[in-house]
Amino acid sequence: MAERVQLRVNGKSVEVTPGTVVAAAIAMAGESKFRRSVSGMPRGPLCGMGLCMECRVTINGLSQCRSCQTLCEPGMEVLTDD
Repeated sequence: MAERVQLRVNGKSVEVTPGTVVAAAIAMAGESKFRRSVSGMPRGPLCGMGLCMECRVTINGLSQCRSCQTLCEPGMEVLTDD
């Protein structure tokens, strides 16, 4: 059985395989709104390559992290801006 990585997304426990990006873990937690635009519109990943910056979330207290470029780590705390 493969090792698993456990983290929390908006307080919900999520278990993923090693090498999973945070954006995928957020989706697995049932979230689709990652942040809000300056006008208040919900935003989510667009490019999946770290260029569009639409997937920014708070990871372990550090805001504006690109979730599509960050690998999940054990005990990670992820907060969306929903």
